[in-house]
Amino acid sequence: MNIIDEIGILAISTRLQRLSEQLRKDGALVYKSFDIDFEPKWFPVIYTLHIKEMLSVVEIANEIGYSHPSTISLLKELEKQKIISSKKDKLDERKRLIVLTAKGKELVLKMQPVWTIMKNALNEIADNQNNLLKAIEEAEQKLATQGFFQRISELKS
Repeated sequence: MNIIDEIGILAISTRLQRLSEQLRKDGALVYKSFDIDFEPKWFPVIYTLHIKEMLSVVEIANEIGYSHPSTISLLKELEKQKIISSKKDKLDERKRLIVLTAKGKELVLKMQPVWTIMKNALNEIADNQNNLLKAIEEAEQKLATQGFFQRISELKS
């Protein structure tokens, strides 16, 4: 057990980041083992477009819960890979609408069986005495009601 494990709740952000990095790293290995050229960080955008088909940049950012700049940088990567394409909205010239390309749709078809296997493995990992996903959802709900910084501000006054 290292010092970060020992200090408990104070290191929750570090622990979550560590867990996230481990899952992301292994996720990349999973895709590679199925001979799929895919970065796990692309998943939220690809999956959202697979379900919703055509969205603006702002809509994608809202769906995946990322900031506008983070979303744009992901979209640039995906466009460079020719997995997505964009076109101007006919009703609003300033708005770009994003869709999966034929290559993107083909990639999704290839990944769907892998997602099923991954989902089963992740369910095993998360299904503990204290369900991980449930705990994360509860913490996110509390943060949505009142943020970490707000809580600190109240506690120090």
